[in-house]
Amino acid sequence: MPPSTSPSTPLPVPGRGRLLELQLGPEGPRRTAVEAALRSAIRDGRLPAGSPLPSTRALAADLGLARGTVVDAYERLRTEGLLRTRAGAATTVAAAQSGPNRPPSARRPAEPDILDLRPRYPDLSAFPRAQWSAAIRHVMRTASSEAFGNGDMQGRIELRAALAQMLGRSRGVIASPERIVICGGFTQGLSLIAQELADRGATHLGMENPNLEQHRRIVESRGLAVDGLPVDSAGASLAGVDAARLSGVVVTPSHQHPVGVALSPARRTELLAWAAATGGVIVEDDYDGEFRYDRQPPASLQSRAPDLVIYAGTASKTLAPGLRLGWLVAPPQWISPIVEQKRLADAGASSIDQLALAHLVSTGAYERQVRRMRLTYRRRRDHTVGRLAARLPQLRVSGLAAGLHVVVHLPSNAPSEAEALRRLARSGVVVGGLSASRHDPGRGPDALLVSYAAPPGHAFERSIERFVAALAAAIEVG
Repeated sequence: MPPSTSPSTPLPVPGRGRLLELQLGPEGPRRTAVEAALRSAIRDGRLPAGSPLPSTRALAADLGLARGTVVDAYERLRTEGLLRTRAGAATTVAAAQSGPNRPPSARRPAEPDILDLRPRYPDLSAFPRAQWSAAIRHVMRTASSEAFGNGDMQGRIELRAALAQMLGRSRGVIASPERIVICGGFTQGLSLIAQELADRGATHLGMENPNLEQHRRIVESRGLAVDGLPVDSAGASLAGVDAARLSGVVVTPSHQHPVGVALSPARRTELLAWAAATGGVIVEDDYDGEFRYDRQPPASLQSRAPDLVIYAGTASKTLAPGLRLGWLVAPPQWISPIVEQKRLADAGASSIDQLALAHLVSTGAYERQVRRMRLTYRRRRDHTVGRLAARLPQLRVSGLAAGLHVVVHLPSNAPSEAEALRRLARSGVVVGGLSASRHDPGRGPDALLVSYAAPPGHAFERSIERFVAALAAAIEVG
């Protein structure tokens, strides 16, 4: 019979007792074997509630495994409720939630063992809950009764006034409250503009190639054909397209998504000259313009020609996409048509959330959050690029030191992008592929899109280690 364990006794491992029995076979992840051994010891009472476990480093050394394997096993059992972790204290066995004879079917199900590093979200765990709660409380104390009605379809004047000042200060946008429309994020703003163009008789809209497929589908759903603007190291170009038939173009000048380049001064001048000559409109998606790490971001394109450009911004990357709050800064002649399209689309964004965001912006809390996350994401990008360079020096990472993801180019002797994605998925790691963003997916070099923003802070380094290890295995050439 194995020796008993008390709360003050370290977990015996091979070499110091036989409490933990590992079954390592030729197939299957070693993390699964560690999980199974610990789970068995906990459930049959060999590790009672409160028992401390060795550090991940110590247990990995004793078992002859990589530390990351043990870290992942501990984390999985923590999400199942079998282990408890506290900062500065040993990991311990959690107390049973419903008695020792709880049937297996009643146990809390394990969370999916999937690491999602697709470039979709910022770090949602970093949402400033305390500041947002304080802003909501402020609104509840100070808002007039009319704030609980449908309100102005153009958006709350308090938010438009606060944004006009902040955008001028931070992005050089020439704005007044009268030139701003509040919308439900960039996707709704793009939909409103595309519908208005279609209603005016437009047939073609230029969009960067590559770009987000969802944005192309929105435009096409409004009856417009999408003409791809090729993107190179200088950003989007009108070369190779019939610019005369375009009624508008949609560009991301500060940081192109997904390639990660900035629109060069010459290309900016080219676009503005096209708009002035044809009467076309430029939609400037300031996708993640706040997150530039190597220098101050360039001023918005709108600052050079506010009567030719509709500037679009959003709180989706700086705060959270779930707020569904964005803004359009448009030439005067566009305001009424956009507001009318919005009236037909929905009843408008939540007045309470608009007032809460206005409070964050006007008190400086919003910009403090942006600065805080800019520093966080800069460190994350440096760490991600450094780990890839150290483990996989044959790979090339491209794009500006900006934004929330990196572009990882696969070497010519590696498996294809599609095959690498499949192999990563089999390892429980999901990333994006550059091909999905191209208008013609079969053309262009193979590359992966990897978000360093998505993992919560406490799991970031572990997530990147897991990704790098999975990628090394996925591109291994036999």
